[in-house]
Amino acid sequence: MRAAACYPREKGLVMGRHAPWVPVPCHQCWSPGLGRLFPVSHLRDVLSFSAEDPDTDDACLGKWQRLEPPLGTWSSCVRYVAFSWNLLFSILGLLTLAVGVWGLLDKESLLGERVGLLGTDPMLFLALVGLAVSTLSLAGCAGALYANVCLLKFFTGGVLTFMAMELLGGLLLYALRHRIKDSLRDTMLLAVLRYQDDLDLRFLMDEIQTGLQCCGVESYRDWETNLYFNCSSPGVQACGVPASCCLEPLGNGTIANSQCGFGTLGTAASVAAGTISLGGCLPQVTRWLNSHVGVIGSYFACLLAVEVGSLLLATKLLVDVALAHAAIQTTRGTSPDPGLTGEMGT
Repeated sequence: MRAAACYPREKGLVMGRHAPWVPVPCHQCWSPGLGRLFPVSHLRDVLSFSAEDPDTDDACLGKWQRLEPPLGTWSSCVRYVAFSWNLLFSILGLLTLAVGVWGLLDKESLLGERVGLLGTDPMLFLALVGLAVSTLSLAGCAGALYANVCLLKFFTGGVLTFMAMELLGGLLLYALRHRIKDSLRDTMLLAVLRYQDDLDLRFLMDEIQTGLQCCGVESYRDWETNLYFNCSSPGVQACGVPASCCLEPLGNGTIANSQCGFGTLGTAASVAAGTISLGGCLPQVTRWLNSHVGVIGSYFACLLAVEVGSLLLATKLLVDVALAHAAIQTTRGTSPDPGLTGEMGT
């Protein structure tokens, strides 16, 4: 009956949050029955009994150790695939966050006088997306690596939230598809007005005008609304347009001519047509979007497939951990040693 001094009664067993704490025999009084019931290879996180514990004696103090749920080969494979998968997206999310924060700091968008314009800054969107993706992916990494139920549930809830937001956004875009053109017009007019003030909007507008061979929103005359390009401006850019509107921005050399569009707003359209593109970018962008609907839809489908894959991996891990815990509880209730059952029931 020495084993009774080493093992607390059944009512003394304490369940951990994710795995039960089980009694482990000391070297003076080892029970083969318990050795078979709780393999030493599955025991971790040793916690000794207190000397004042009434269920122990001075000759043989027992120990508490955590019984981790053993996972099968297939479950372990899923576990490390999920870890690698989320590690990749954690790195991508952190890089996106770093680019967004760098852009905000580089443009001094967080200063007091520019905070009011922060909502229209594309770098803020990058920073927020990077923060959300990296946080969620890191939780998925840790949850998969340590089979942590709490982190896996947090990851699953986050992925479901992302999917719901994307589906809702897609439905809104479809329902408001007739207003997309108006939204594009407003965005491009904002880019024209803030062309010199926001480097990101300037970059986007230059790329659109260069790639689609267009100028302005509806026509090249839209640049008159810009404070610097307006003909009433005292600067050298007065009555001009950006170099990205020029048909041949390089001219006859290899260096871009940043002044190729100067003075074109003060000339007749027939004269300006020999130097710059006269057509606006809004019709060109609308035409480009209509011709690439399939490609854009494929990108969104791939994104949803990635999220569904992550969700399935996390769900599989949650189910496996739950089954392992259930198996441990079943094993606790059925001891292979008949004598052990009588001792622990006393």
